Amino acid sequence: MKLIQDNPYRIAGILANASEREVVRQKGKITRYAPIGKQVKSEFDFSFLPNVDRTDANAVNKAFSGIEQNQDKVSQSLFWFLKVNPFDETAITHLINGDKDKAIEIWEKVTDGKEVNSKNYSCFNNVGTLKLLGNSKEEIKAGIEAKIKLIESTSFANFVHTVADQTYTIDNQKQAEKFVDDLLKQFKGKYSNTDTLKLFSNCNGTTQKYLSQKFTEEPLHKIETQIESTKNKRKFNKSGAYEFGVKLFESCKADLATLKSLLGTSDLKYKMIADNLAKEVMQCGIEYFKELQEKKDPTEEGLELLNYAKSIAIGSQTLERIKSNIEAIEEFKDKEISQAIALLKSVKDAYETNEAQIKTQVRIQEASLSYGQSINWSKVNTLIRNSINWDKVVELILNVIPRQSIDKIKNNQNASKTSNYKKLVEFIIDKLNYSQKSKIQYLQYWETVQTTRSTSIPTSRTTTSSTYSSSSSSSGSEVPWLKIIGWGIFIIILIRACAE
Repeated sequence: MKLIQDNPYRIAGILANASEREVVRQKGKITRYAPIGKQVKSEFDFSFLPNVDRTDANAVNKAFSGIEQNQDKVSQSLFWFLKVNPFDETAITHLINGDKDKAIEIWEKVTDGKEVNSKNYSCFNNVGTLKLLGNSKEEIKAGIEAKIKLIESTSFANFVHTVADQTYTIDNQKQAEKFVDDLLKQFKGKYSNTDTLKLFSNCNGTTQKYLSQKFTEEPLHKIETQIESTKNKRKFNKSGAYEFGVKLFESCKADLATLKSLLGTSDLKYKMIADNLAKEVMQCGIEYFKELQEKKDPTEEGLELLNYAKSIAIGSQTLERIKSNIEAIEEFKDKEISQAIALLKSVKDAYETNEAQIKTQVRIQEASLSYGQSINWSKVNTLIRNSINWDKVVELILNVIPRQSIDKIKNNQNASKTSNYKKLVEFIIDKLNYSQKSKIQYLQYWETVQTTRSTSIPTSRTTTSSTYSSSSSSSGSEVPWLKIIGWGIFIIILIRACAE
């Protein structure tokens, strides 16, 4: 850890509670030999730390100037060692001899499970420094815990007066925050935010609250800035909204996860930033879809962004709005099969209406027949079949469900719509003659179709019965769904006039 390796007290070769006289003498000795390149050794050049170069006069002067002010003395002492009691003296002797583990063992005897007091405060500091130099996260975590425990204790005043002037007073909370800030600078780039927070997990609520503020300020600001930037770019370039939305989602994902782990989803601040981010990602999807729906099929990109927004949103209103837009785009995605179903169903409905009306009329006639008379149901069925102008139906199908729509109908993921479409196609195909079937056979994409040249087989449109005479007429009907999507097409089912 650079805070310890580059500590001014270490560069100077002294302990943190060295007397003013020792400091002056050591400075004079080093500055005297530095110009001639002579290295000054110190008994505190512990073997478990890298070598110290004391031949650079500028570095030496910087180190000594870094421990002139009381505040600097306190802050730098927290990342070095001091000798106050017999435990310190024995442990530091072991450090000088290269036995780091023995030094830790001695200091832990008076710190583990103990409260900080006027007799052991230096031990908390020293064992904390050693553990901050540890290789594992657990050691560093224990080192941080020892330091924070010291700083927040009433005996921290003893520590301050040991390393600084007797009259100097300090704010424990501000010093704790300064200590945390120094460590966060060291950990940046080395540990993830989540791992860094875990290193402080044994600290009390005050430190946790400060960490929460530190960790939320930056990600909140970054997310807010990126939302605003995306909003401005989207307004001037709607066709680029998909790219902007994806970039916004990806760039904010880590910061949002950090906020979630720190604040939780029930926190008002988190809810607000999550919903604002979700709304902007959603708006990018909506505007991209609207901008390009007449030029290409933008449903995949639009739904991608809306699902990203859905994964972020917290508020019920935001989620409901996202859901509504997803449904609208999915409806557009199913446009081809929905159009096909609407047309085919209108034909089937008209046919079944005609069938019911004709059979009703026939049964009325049947009730008045004389003895020996009967209804020719074969001709009635022919009459029903020919009550629809199938040539007109085929023409409408060719216009409304062209061959190029079949791939989208075939790839539709809505099982219910697919099943409905197939049943309607089979119903219509069953009513057509060979020539009519051959024109729209492509509708049955699930069957193997052999291409042959067809010959029209004429079908009578007029049926005569000796038992009764009747007629039926038609009326136009508009398919509301088709109107909604802007076809402007009226589906007219022409019913043949049938007379005996």
